[in-house]
Amino acid sequence: MNIKDTPLLDKVNSPKDLKFFSDEELKSLADELRQETIESVSKTGGHLGAGLGVVELTVALHSVFDTPKDKVIWDVGHQSYPHKILTGRRKSMRTLRQKNGLSGFAKRDESEFDAFGAGHSSTSVSSGLGMSIARDLKNEDNNIICILGDGAMSAGQAYEAMNNAGALKSRLIVVLNDNDMSIAPPTGAMSAYLAKLISSEKYLGLRNIAKNIIEKLPKSLEKSAKKADELTRTMSGDGTFFEAMGFYYIGPIDGHNLDHLLPVMRNVKDLDHGPILVHVVTQKGKGYLPAEESNEKYHGVSKFNIATGKQQKSSNIAKSYTSIFSEALIKEAEIDKSIVGISAAMPSGTGLDKFQEKFPKRFFDVGIAEQHAVTFAAGLSTEGLKPFVAIYSTFLQRAYDQIIHDVAIQNLPVKFAIDRAGLVGADGPTHAGSFDISFLSTLPNFVVMAASDETELARMVKTAALYNDGPISFRYPRGTGEGKKVPEIYRPIEIGKGRIISEGNKVVIINLGTRLKEVKKAAEKLNSLGLSTTIIDARFAKPLDQSLIIDAAKNHELVLTIEEGSSGGFGSSVMSLLSENALLDNGLKIRSLTLPDKFISHSTPEEMYIAAELINENIVEKVLSVLKIKSSELKVVSPK
Repeated sequence: MNIKDTPLLDKVNSPKDLKFFSDEELKSLADELRQETIESVSKTGGHLGAGLGVVELTVALHSVFDTPKDKVIWDVGHQSYPHKILTGRRKSMRTLRQKNGLSGFAKRDESEFDAFGAGHSSTSVSSGLGMSIARDLKNEDNNIICILGDGAMSAGQAYEAMNNAGALKSRLIVVLNDNDMSIAPPTGAMSAYLAKLISSEKYLGLRNIAKNIIEKLPKSLEKSAKKADELTRTMSGDGTFFEAMGFYYIGPIDGHNLDHLLPVMRNVKDLDHGPILVHVVTQKGKGYLPAEESNEKYHGVSKFNIATGKQQKSSNIAKSYTSIFSEALIKEAEIDKSIVGISAAMPSGTGLDKFQEKFPKRFFDVGIAEQHAVTFAAGLSTEGLKPFVAIYSTFLQRAYDQIIHDVAIQNLPVKFAIDRAGLVGADGPTHAGSFDISFLSTLPNFVVMAASDETELARMVKTAALYNDGPISFRYPRGTGEGKKVPEIYRPIEIGKGRIISEGNKVVIINLGTRLKEVKKAAEKLNSLGLSTTIIDARFAKPLDQSLIIDAAKNHELVLTIEEGSSGGFGSSVMSLLSENALLDNGLKIRSLTLPDKFISHSTPEEMYIAAELINENIVEKVLSVLKIKSSELKVVSPK
């Protein structure tokens, strides 16, 4: 192969190598980068559409700015795959989201080019402003560039940060990656010309001179001059809103046209100005037809065939817990017209897209705005409606203040469907549902449930629909259940009532959630070792089934609780209950198995639960350890 025919991407070991490419070569590099991104994600699965939308932007940023001295902050790591490829991680992309492999998000301890970790949206301007102020205090001169996009502008934190940035006037560049609009070719050409013009240092200097002159004019002329200036500033787009927040607005420009992007980025790189907003328009999924034509632009995909776009489907025929929730909610909504569904930008992820199809006027997607979703639901409930707020556990954390102040204190009957509870696999610790049992169980008025199988989940949906005495939540994990068919007719669960699965007399394991399958395996092993074991499915972290738990404690030597959540949750509540009833004074042994006090790195959910020591072998080991029994000392007992 002729050296000139060598793919340009093969010559890139770090962003510094882009400095030697001509503008025409950068265009070719962008094409290669897009193809490399598609090929990488086709092998691993992950977030594809958002990355394809910022290929040219990524090339422009890394060719113009001096990263990692200049800090590029990606708002949500969905956009960062092309960035990873250009920053020395190309060879590792086939390990994306796998055990001991690359994270699916920007991660500070993975690369010096990842200036800030981001698994949740709308944090880039806040963190970037912090970095810019730190730079100013240290008398340094690097650039801070925040890429705000992929829906991040629907969240309040982005506006809070921009408002603060405008007031502080620190030098900061925000790139608004807008994939919700389009620019017609003639408009785009004019917009690009104006963006290039007004981003130049000469224009900015003239504008500052003009501003000083205008301020000395008579009031009538000053007003006219300011209008003329504003007209010049907004001919290329509606920058008035951002200008009002204190930003110098440039755009909109075509985010896939390097002839437009490169001059503007070069102009703004060294502008001695306060906060600047560059508005680029992109297409999510750009350059890969199946992604462009998909409703969700291949936001999150499993492994897929590049030629056809067909994704690999799981061979598991069992329904997902999300589907069980969706079907059960639709069933209740057909009976009760006061039921409404609320999503925070995740209708398909939470299963509410099916609810939306059935009841379009009773479904509300509020965008990436979990705080608003909760208070919006609170408002609906004051008027007698029954709002089901379906949010992933990890995202519900963002609305904790609203849960307390706007729901719990007012004792409003908002229903929280908490998806992705427990460990979630490839998305890793930023998306793990580790803390909701703990942070909800501490709140007065709350009912906190956890489903152990498909039928239990359907029953909890019905229970929540019928419960009107205050807020109620139920949690369920990512993925499929045990394959159990939910019966056509099922009853609600009595509030605060657990159930006995099997009875013994030495060890009682009290389960909360879908570890029940592992608990049953452990009990089978313990029974075979002559350690008679009772299994209780608690169902409720709050209120506890006090009589059931106290009776079990009185009649067993060891109480072991297990849950798919952090410490301070269900197990702590059981411990407190038994302590208050003086049962710990009589030699009763009690232990809790929870998620460990650390963040568990991404891998498969099964591997993560092994790392968390929450599988049946760990349960057996814990029982034997507490009872001070060596398994070799026990004789295997044949089942009757």
